[in-house]
Amino acid sequence: MSAIALVVFIALHFIDAGYGKFYNKKWGPSLDNKLGWVLMESPVFIAMLLLWLLSERKDSLCRLIFLLLFELHYFQRSFIFPFLIKGKSRMPVSIILMGVVFNTLNALMQGGWIFYISPLEMYPDSYLLDPRFICGSLIFFFGMFVNIQSDNIIRHLRKPGDTAHYLPKGGMFRYVSSANYFGELLEWTGFAILTWSLSGAVFVLWTFANLGPRSARIHDRYQEEFPEEFDSKHTKRLIPFIY
Repeated sequence: MSAIALVVFIALHFIDAGYGKFYNKKWGPSLDNKLGWVLMESPVFIAMLLLWLLSERKDSLCRLIFLLLFELHYFQRSFIFPFLIKGKSRMPVSIILMGVVFNTLNALMQGGWIFYISPLEMYPDSYLLDPRFICGSLIFFFGMFVNIQSDNIIRHLRKPGDTAHYLPKGGMFRYVSSANYFGELLEWTGFAILTWSLSGAVFVLWTFANLGPRSARIHDRYQEEFPEEFDSKHTKRLIPFIY
């Protein structure tokens, strides 16, 4: 998974994944964007739930909380976020299928570690007071807040009937041009810390491999579209003050 993430990171510097701002008919048949997001994100929600239900460790309090945090993100992403999308944009079926494959593999990786492979004694109830759990949880929730707030800012850039492009402002957009992606990266960094797992770390790597190149393209587009308004010297792509 780590090796594939490296390949994806390099490839996405040359190829724009054809959804959202970079939707392209060359990616083949497409579906309504709302339906596309539900189909792409819901498999990981369902798969993780099944892995927990089938596990002999489903009564572990720590593991249950890990599940709830993971599912909280994907419930919002699968069943709330899509229906808040405005407009009538499309998503290629090929992108949806690739997302389903990755999300299913990731559920197996995260759920496999938490509910099946991790040492039985690794997550006692006392782990809830461990600095790793506390710090990781705080980072996770802050990341979720940034992600949802940033999506809300983007969603309200246009008034009904308006088709012009606008530069997102406010929130973490003061520091990065892809604040919504920064929020998601923070979420999974927090999850990796609170679970203290290699599987969580690999997910962070994958998140950066996917969103890093895309944030760079968005940054470049803002520079082109808003040369006077966009401060590229102070606004980073994805990680404040760094990248």
